[in-house]
Amino acid sequence: MRHSPLRITALLGAALSILPGCASSNANLSSSSDTQAQAPALTQAADAWKRARVGDRVTYSFSATQGPDPRGSGYARTLGGQLTLEVVAVQQPWVWVRVAFTDEAGKPPAQARLAQDLLLPVRADTTRPLSVPPVGEATAERLSSAGQDWQAVRYVSDQRPVDGPLRTRIYATEPGPLYLTRGLLEASSEAAGFHLPGGFTLKLREFREGSDGATAPVPALERPLGPGAYYERYVDVGGPPSVQRVCFAAERGYLLRTEGPVDPKAAPCSDFSQAEPEPLEDLVMNLPWGALAAGDWPPAAAASGTRGTLTVEDRSVPVLTEQSTETVEGTPRVFSQTYAAEPWAPVLAGLPYEARFDPFASGTERVVAGGKRESEGGTRLVRWGSWLTTRSE
Repeated sequence: MRHSPLRITALLGAALSILPGCASSNANLSSSSDTQAQAPALTQAADAWKRARVGDRVTYSFSATQGPDPRGSGYARTLGGQLTLEVVAVQQPWVWVRVAFTDEAGKPPAQARLAQDLLLPVRADTTRPLSVPPVGEATAERLSSAGQDWQAVRYVSDQRPVDGPLRTRIYATEPGPLYLTRGLLEASSEAAGFHLPGGFTLKLREFREGSDGATAPVPALERPLGPGAYYERYVDVGGPPSVQRVCFAAERGYLLRTEGPVDPKAAPCSDFSQAEPEPLEDLVMNLPWGALAAGDWPPAAAASGTRGTLTVEDRSVPVLTEQSTETVEGTPRVFSQTYAAEPWAPVLAGLPYEARFDPFASGTERVVAGGKRESEGGTRLVRWGSWLTTRSE
């Protein structure tokens, strides 16, 4: 099948790095000590989740630029604003974090993908050891950021010789209140090679520590970034039809994602033992870059498509469907993609972020004699929900 749903991990695949900061002293660290240099900081950041307080907050300024296409098509696009992560509730072992974006004027961004706050429940403990050390050549330095001096380590990964980006990150060696992002101070990425020109920078703007004893009720998981929720798709592409479930969790600063056939005998999302951990700062930093790359909503082809509804269990979801016809191997085929007409509609409450912007349904039909269409497979959103249960406060 020609069309396939876009996953957030693919859409946001341009990895970020750190904007070089102002250093008063530098000392090279051997490559063998890269992991050792940051290991204490990663441990401190992970342990700090157990001491999370309502009101803990970090805010970063960001800017992103893409294009124009080196081949002469398209146009340059820019995006800038602020990213905030704030603890809005604590019910151990869960810490509830709000992820919010604003434009440079402090208003909700025009980009649909960034227009609403997202909720991120994170476990303060772990079900298994988790660690993803920063990548690149490490250099120790002292950095002034957000009104404070920090002992830090800069990591630089230069993949330009192999058509990759130049990526830099700077992490505080003692994360303290920056545990929400493992001590991240600055990040940057500069595209190179045959990719669209452009780059991304992110810099710590301010931080705040919550008050001891502060409490707040656990919020409803209406707009989950992912963790705590799941969704299921019926898949009939290149093999036996099946229902695939995508599950999300987060533990001590790492996102966990699993995808596989639904097991009717097991509780939803009960096993993340094989999930590859992704640092939360990677995920949230990549959201603006992904929004810039994807462009406006709805996708251009779907904007002029057919309006209708898609039934998902007991929900009637407003959608837009675009179709195109092409002759492939001598046979006319009709390709279709169905998207949410409004990705933040109340009827989609509880749907994980990545599924809101993927096609809700896609398919290919072969046109045979008499104009009759025969299905050649496709995918369809069939269910979503929350697997996380907590006590009400």
